[in-house]
Amino acid sequence: AAVSERCPVQVLCLSAFLSLPLARAEPIRYSVAEEAESGSLVGKLAEDAGLTPPQLSARRARLLSEDGRQHLRLEPGSGRLLVAGRLDREQLCAHSDTCMLPFELLLSDPLQFFRVEVTVDDINDHSPVFPKDRVTFKILERSDLGSVFPLEVARDRDIGSNNIQAYSISPNTEYFSVSYGSRSEDDKYLDLVLEKALDREEQAEMSFNIIAEDGGFPPRSGTTQVKIIVLDVNDNAPTFAQQVYIAKVQENMPEGTVVLTVLATDKDAGVNGDLSYELSEAEGQNDPSFLIDPKTGEIKLTKPLDFEEAQTHELTVRATDGGGLSAICKVLVEVGDVNDNAPELAVSSFSSPLPENTASGTVVALFTVRDRDSGANGKISCALDDQLFFSLRPAYKNYYELVTVSALDREHTAQYVLRVTAADAGSPPLTSTHTFTVDISDVNDNAPVFNQTSYTMYVRENNVPSVLVGAVSAADADEGLNAKVTYSLAPGPAAERPSCSCISVNSENGHVFVLRPLDYERLKHTEVTVSASDAGSPPLRANVTVRLVVLDENDNAPLVLYPAQDSSPASSELVPVAAQAGYLITKVVAVDADSAQNSWLSYHLLRATEPGLFSVAVQSGEVRLKRPVTERDSVKHKLLVLVTDNGKPPLSATAALSALLLKDFSDVRLPHSSPPADEHGDSLTTSLIISLVFVSLLFLVSSAVFVARKVCKSKELKAAHVLYGADNLQSGLADAAAAGTLPRAYCYEISLTTGSANSEFQFLKPILPSLPAQPYRERKCTIKSSFGLYVGLAFCPHQTVWEIH
Repeated sequence: AAVSERCPVQVLCLSAFLSLPLARAEPIRYSVAEEAESGSLVGKLAEDAGLTPPQLSARRARLLSEDGRQHLRLEPGSGRLLVAGRLDREQLCAHSDTCMLPFELLLSDPLQFFRVEVTVDDINDHSPVFPKDRVTFKILERSDLGSVFPLEVARDRDIGSNNIQAYSISPNTEYFSVSYGSRSEDDKYLDLVLEKALDREEQAEMSFNIIAEDGGFPPRSGTTQVKIIVLDVNDNAPTFAQQVYIAKVQENMPEGTVVLTVLATDKDAGVNGDLSYELSEAEGQNDPSFLIDPKTGEIKLTKPLDFEEAQTHELTVRATDGGGLSAICKVLVEVGDVNDNAPELAVSSFSSPLPENTASGTVVALFTVRDRDSGANGKISCALDDQLFFSLRPAYKNYYELVTVSALDREHTAQYVLRVTAADAGSPPLTSTHTFTVDISDVNDNAPVFNQTSYTMYVRENNVPSVLVGAVSAADADEGLNAKVTYSLAPGPAAERPSCSCISVNSENGHVFVLRPLDYERLKHTEVTVSASDAGSPPLRANVTVRLVVLDENDNAPLVLYPAQDSSPASSELVPVAAQAGYLITKVVAVDADSAQNSWLSYHLLRATEPGLFSVAVQSGEVRLKRPVTERDSVKHKLLVLVTDNGKPPLSATAALSALLLKDFSDVRLPHSSPPADEHGDSLTTSLIISLVFVSLLFLVSSAVFVARKVCKSKELKAAHVLYGADNLQSGLADAAAAGTLPRAYCYEISLTTGSANSEFQFLKPILPSLPAQPYRERKCTIKSSFGLYVGLAFCPHQTVWEIH
């Protein structure tokens, strides 16, 4: 039964860590008898280590031995140490006085070692064995009493009291006795001693057994048969030059190498002086490694020796002369170690894959190295090829840990191939390598990245619903679900105006759609924020701004502002008959709600009562006399001006206006102190005054109707996005001015007096050369007559106001 060795206080001492922080300072010791049955109890290892069975399971306890063989096993449920298989002490430890099986109890989480030593106790399971079953001695009949005839001692593989304790002769004979003992610790002898003189004539031959008996219980014995042949006188036995020969041979010496030569001499002459040599090896050598020349005594190798199998070989050489006398010497062959074994690396634990956010110092692998050579040839050093992210750290004895030393990044390196090289200190050194392939598993540490910092997309107004206008694209450096990107519209800041709800983005491919038709005149551009989010936990996201620009289509026809094109009769422009070619009659003012070239307006005279009398400026819309007025020309003329934009296809509008030709308009005067020159002149003056009053009244009525129409149509104009408010009129006119359709605003002052002999109109230069950024100013036209009538016209942002003074 197994017996645990206890500390003086009968409790196993769990010492504090000394030089090795991961290992127990004092080993846990047990003993077990060899040949114990499998499953036999060796000791309560968990209890002696201060652990509980659940802790052993939780910390993945396992036993590690240097030679990799598992003679013992740990029972997980109870924490007991049991025999795993047959234990043969002689096979494990040969003739060593003590046989110890060292191993380590390895625990994980955290890493911890317990050194355990199990001593295998010897039992008497081997019988003594003689090298030869039969031994023949040829002894001269005149041999002296007390003559010694050496025998080869028997060998018992057991030790201590189970080894050979005594020799005896059976059956007992009065002629011989046995003498045995030890000259030194390793030099034992067995001699056959002549106790009574031999008489060949009385008994020429005799036989008996030599029995070797050990001290076991029950005792075991071994037997060899001795045959005695009584010869005539040969009174000198061979003698070796030395009783013990020692030779040193390197383990890599080839077959046939001479180890040494033994030499024996015999003083006899003739046949009695001729010697022959024979060799016997120690018990257990089934495959002899040595051969002796029977004539010369030269010992040679029959095969190369192996230091790792046996460091010494003990040989027995017998020299026998022709008369049958013999002598024995011992030959000790010491095998010299040669660096012929490369280091061996055994992996105890290995973790792969490894998360990329693994902390520095994490143990990736635990392994042990050993070298079967001795001395410097067995000293091992380990090195790691790449020590940028990993390094080797000695753990305990010949154990090493492969640990991380810096942060890992799967996106930079997804797999590390680490080569660990173990080299001994031999000359030349031998090396062995082991490759650890460490896969790095992904962690969601990279947010999606858009391929552009911002996106600008274009769509033409009046688009079809759900039209594709572009796509956003983001990539994620992670893998798997951590790299799966989905797109969505991100809500803007609460302080900002909400973005257009007409935009949608496909969550899978990032395609951007416009859901409904857009109107350039309502919405010229808008911005939305698109968010790209991965499927990691927690998800990471990135945002990008998408600017949607609406492109103008020519979908708005020009709108004539002046002259007003309502249901009331068109106002008449007064033209003096004395006016010359190029005389400015009026200006057609029109705007277009579109932009760019779609709002570039051109003016053309479409129809006129007298087409050759009038011309219209293509760019400005100014209506001028094309030639001087003649008497054949009609007094009243009707004109139709075509206003066309520059779109494709172009849209147009028409403006109808009329012109009155007045004769001597500038010379019409009223009488003052002097009487009229003649009756015809008074009649003409009266007619002119009546006409002027009529025209003024007509102008007032027309203006009032125009104002009323404008007020009624203000809502319609706003719905059509042609707004002429305080801000919209300014921006609309500014666009028209920029496009060249409304280059200037004019203010004219007209003075009429009845006493003038000639017609006179004064057209002043434009007061406003361009449209400024300040609010729209009123334009005022004043008509003054000598009879005290002033008519003032003011244009306001929302209506037209007439002032009469």
